[in-house]
Amino acid sequence: MIIAIDGPAAAGKGTLAERLAAHYGLPYLDTGLLYRAIGRRMADAGADLDDPAAAGAFARALAPEHLGGDLRGREAGDLASRVAVHPPVREALVAFQRAFAARPGGAVLDGRDIGTVICPDADVKLYVTASAEVRARRRTDELLAKGRAVDYDRILAEVRERDARDSGRVVAPLRPADDAVVIDTSDLDRDGAFAAACAAVDARRTRA
Repeated sequence: MIIAIDGPAAAGKGTLAERLAAHYGLPYLDTGLLYRAIGRRMADAGADLDDPAAAGAFARALAPEHLGGDLRGREAGDLASRVAVHPPVREALVAFQRAFAARPGGAVLDGRDIGTVICPDADVKLYVTASAEVRARRRTDELLAKGRAVDYDRILAEVRERDARDSGRVVAPLRPADDAVVIDTSDLDRDGAFAAACAAVDARRTRA
């Protein structure tokens, strides 16, 4: 069983994907880490993140050991969004992601284009979203809890900017697959989102 989970930043899809993978006994891949690792490695090397050829070279050289370290922060997310627009980067990573999904027994993958591009034939497709305001509030609260001084309005502007960039890119724009189950987590806590996702997965399995 392949479960494809897509959605914008801070919608809760990563937490949900990990929980679903544990619940159904499937391996999990956060595909966003691939792009974050490329962006981080390029920034650390002083490379031009807006150069498609350079970004493609870093993508082709990506190895599993590059996926560790601090790749979860806002800065790494912004770097990922910049390199993800380059076709050479996406081409280099498509095979990696599809090979992970094709392993015996299936897998759970989350990202921006899993159900539309990477695994269009996935058994279950979920699109996890929430309003920009709710996602900005969650991100602000998360950073404040870590002792960082942040401004909600600035975070909201960044969320909207990234949404526009991800949805407006020419290659594999962020959007729900035609047959995806949309889960809006704006008014759901983690348990509520998990229950909605399990209901969708179990319904698809029953029909199959």
